[in-house]
Amino acid sequence: MSTGIEDLEVSAYKIPTDLPESDGTIEWNDTTLILVRLKAGSCEGIGYTYGAQAIAPLISSTLKPIFMGRDPADVRAINMAMVKAIRNNGQTGLAMMAVSAIDIALWDLKARLLGLPLCRLLGQQREGMKIYGSGGFTSYTDEQLRTQLRGWAEEGIGAVKIKVGRDKEADQRRVAVARAAIGSATELYVDANGAYTVAEAVKQAQLFSAYGVSWLEEPVPAQVPGQLTRIRQNLNGQMRIVAGEYGYGPDDFRTLLTAGAVDVLQADATRCGGLTGFLKAGHLCEAFRTPLSSHCAPSIHLHAALSLPWFSIAEYFHDHILIEQRLFDGPSKPRHGQLFPDLSRPGLGLFFRQQAAEPYRVA
Repeated sequence: MSTGIEDLEVSAYKIPTDLPESDGTIEWNDTTLILVRLKAGSCEGIGYTYGAQAIAPLISSTLKPIFMGRDPADVRAINMAMVKAIRNNGQTGLAMMAVSAIDIALWDLKARLLGLPLCRLLGQQREGMKIYGSGGFTSYTDEQLRTQLRGWAEEGIGAVKIKVGRDKEADQRRVAVARAAIGSATELYVDANGAYTVAEAVKQAQLFSAYGVSWLEEPVPAQVPGQLTRIRQNLNGQMRIVAGEYGYGPDDFRTLLTAGAVDVLQADATRCGGLTGFLKAGHLCEAFRTPLSSHCAPSIHLHAALSLPWFSIAEYFHDHILIEQRLFDGPSKPRHGQLFPDLSRPGLGLFFRQQAAEPYRVA
């Protein structure tokens, strides 16, 4: 593959949520998509991340000189060069999210130049990616919660997740509403977004267990893995402890795994160094024999997830589903609780709808 990267286009789009949203710790009314388009020969690769608009100029000023003219086959080498270049900005946060968007576009471009679906290039091991419906925001009324969760359950999605932690007195009632909406056959997950203390997490988990909750995500911030370990030990297998969505590199994931802090590790390719970083997280999970789950951005994770033997389930996140379906051609729709790639399309199989996105452009 001798065609060098000829052009970069980076843009930002702010997309309003359909309703006001909140979780255990923050509130929001919109989501900003940072889109990267890389061109080589007759092909274009796309990648994106969700974050502050400031990511776009960082890509143009700091990272663009690193990969222009490079062979897109050298994805991992380019990734390493970009991570090195952001050292003084911190190899985390917005800087790593900028790297992530470019890395995703590189993998997409490489597969398109080869005329292959990305899962075939990576080594496909399964046909579909199991998903869980994710939303259930603390800002929802009980009726809005019922409608969303029941819709997913009736669609054949085998698990759903709601947010908890904003109002600890209301958490048990909301979990009860969720369980009544989905029936007994659908798994129920909860996500506190780090809103609890250790004692609160253990107490709430004991209350939730009466409703068959099987997944407790980020009861405390993952930056304190020792606390996650204590919660996990206290629950003694009562439900799975899940964290990792704010991991930005292999060391973050290794810390959680070596501490015995999680039953399921999360990773987000739009934050952890792109699909290169996500694959590294998957290899760590294989070494530690711990399941991996992807956080948000289902269309970004689909192809890589199919190549990882210890991948378990993907987050089918309400906000990102709406954005992917509105701004892209090609997102997979659930069938029997899974997403399946379109093997007739090269790369990620996504094509950006520029005209549809234009009203939301902010940079």
